[in-house]
Amino acid sequence: MKILPTDFDGQSIRRVYDEDTEAWWFSVVDVVQVLTQQADYQTARKYWNKLKERLGKEGSESVTNCHRLKLPAADGKSYLTDAATAETLLRLVQSIPSPKAEPIKLWLAKVGYERMQEMADPALSLNRARQTWQQHGRSDKWIQQRMTGQETRNKLTDYWSEHDIKKGCEFAILTNIIHQEWTGVSVKEHKDMKGLTSHNLRDHMSEAELIFSALAELSTRQIAESADAAGMAENKSAAKSGGHIAAQARQQLESQTGKSVVTGANHLPPDVKNKTLP
Repeated sequence: MKILPTDFDGQSIRRVYDEDTEAWWFSVVDVVQVLTQQADYQTARKYWNKLKERLGKEGSESVTNCHRLKLPAADGKSYLTDAATAETLLRLVQSIPSPKAEPIKLWLAKVGYERMQEMADPALSLNRARQTWQQHGRSDKWIQQRMTGQETRNKLTDYWSEHDIKKGCEFAILTNIIHQEWTGVSVKEHKDMKGLTSHNLRDHMSEAELIFSALAELSTRQIAESADAAGMAENKSAAKSGGHIAAQARQQLESQTGKSVVTGANHLPPDVKNKTLP
């Protein structure tokens, strides 16, 4: 997931882009704070808790569609926070009388439109990502490998989508199988090694880690294609086989260099490293 701060009328609204579901998730409390025009965050949080309770009793799907995601707070730490997609937020906005309702609806629609533009023209998304990585000090070589790996990933997820695999949970399960097979650790364990919380793991991989991730996903897709794998059972088998191929290549390289490919190194700035690493 990629966490990006964004502003509405001078007020920060936290949002997260989930690559598995291909959707933006926004902090509900931040939007409520804008709508209620509360200067105090805790007051807005209490308002949302009461509204959530009322909507829950009414059986509103808007509440059940909210997910708890880790988002950074003012103290620099990350906490579980109610988050919702633009579609769900547009429904919630109708439950809060506010002069800000229409402007924030337009803002949410604009964010959704930007994503639609990127889907229609992926170069827009790639250009924005390249600029962000450059600002974070990544080398051109690393950026090229990151983008190549993303293209390989996209081809795999396209195959999954066309062969009875659901975005979200099932994508995550298969991704973790591949990762576990080639690295020997789960995605969560790898993130813990690197001291990451809600960061995108691939944005903190080394060049070697990116290459082997791409090899594992390329192998998985080609194995799945050769067997015309459909559904979770068949694609789990392909995921294990694809990850195993990359694991064998990793082990051969490590035996020659004496260095581990899978590491705890990351690209976090020094101040963040001090907050996240033990």
